[in-house]
Amino acid sequence: MTKVLVVGGGAAGMMAAISARNHGADVTVLERNNRVGKKILATGNGRCNYTNINLSIDNYYGKNSKFPHSCISQFDIHRTMDFFERLGITPAIEDNGKVFPLSYQSSSILDVLRFELESINVDVITDAYVADIKKYDDFIIILEDGRKMHGDRVILATGGRAAPNTGSDGNGYILAEKLGHSIVETFPGLVQLKLEGDFFKKVDGVKFVGTAKLYKNNGFIKEDTGDILFTNYGISGPPILQLSRTVNEYLSKGLKVWLGISIINTKSREELYEYLQYRFSLMSKKTIEIGLIGLINKRLILPILREAEINRDKQIAYLSKEEIRRLSILLTDLRFSVAGSKSWQDAQITAGGIKTKEINSSTMESKLVKGLYFAGEVVDVDGDCGGFNLQWAWSSGYVAGKKSASNK
Repeated sequence: MTKVLVVGGGAAGMMAAISARNHGADVTVLERNNRVGKKILATGNGRCNYTNINLSIDNYYGKNSKFPHSCISQFDIHRTMDFFERLGITPAIEDNGKVFPLSYQSSSILDVLRFELESINVDVITDAYVADIKKYDDFIIILEDGRKMHGDRVILATGGRAAPNTGSDGNGYILAEKLGHSIVETFPGLVQLKLEGDFFKKVDGVKFVGTAKLYKNNGFIKEDTGDILFTNYGISGPPILQLSRTVNEYLSKGLKVWLGISIINTKSREELYEYLQYRFSLMSKKTIEIGLIGLINKRLILPILREAEINRDKQIAYLSKEEIRRLSILLTDLRFSVAGSKSWQDAQITAGGIKTKEINSSTMESKLVKGLYFAGEVVDVDGDCGGFNLQWAWSSGYVAGKKSASNK
């Protein structure tokens, strides 16, 4: 029986272990924490968005953004949903394609995976921090406490650097480099952004449905729409997380980027200008501060008026067309320079990782070290927010586990 050692007991590691065991291998999982699956509990705001029925290869990034295709085609969203349904997870599909367990509890996903590991006799060793991996005729894994483990195959599924409190400290990159692999520079992905200026402390906690547009040298790059949240350091919300990967990629290259925020995203700039003229014609005796109540969040009114250089007490009857035009611009395209992002502690995923040129995309085996496999976030593959990163964990874990179990 092929002996497979899985380094890391997260989503990818557990799937790899189950897959390897189901394909006939003797499997041991080495997890640095006191229990497996710690990061799963935090996914989807504690609800675990475990895949997305709208998945496309375009949802993935990395130096070779097409790399995930082979794994995902071997273990796609339908096989994923079927796998979890057989374990007891009834899927709940939302309008945006996100798939949750019907219990809406991340613990449900973890519980069924842990039960499956136990029921098929996968050996799980916790509090096992891997200090080194050596390859001779077989593999020798050396734990931090001096223990040694021998195996025919090793699957590296340590995660990246995001959410280090869950155990992702970048150790997988060190282990891979010791075995001759190269690392694409890593940076936080799916993370809140820090913006320049003093606008934010006044509007900390203000939430609205809007559109965020990303610009470089005033050239439009991409956009996303949804719930946006102003914070005391800048901005957050699903659209911001979606754009953050691209933002940090540009910033890592020393490039300047801007965000344009549409606080009112139901009208174009010209449409809003026309509407404001009509709106203000109905309330000419009010001050502009009072005149904006009911149009935007009340806490945004004074900061927007300051940006527009309009006195809060100015009577609407005396507003100039230029002042109304400035308001229409600010409410549909409020520009901020991006200063950076929050830290690894706040990031949901890692962008960058082990270079995919050095990995066989159809087996997840190293091209440099026979018998060494990779799965999940440790590889230079990251996806959009919405279940795509967990799907990569399931797909790559399944393939790595299946292929590692082979005696060939």
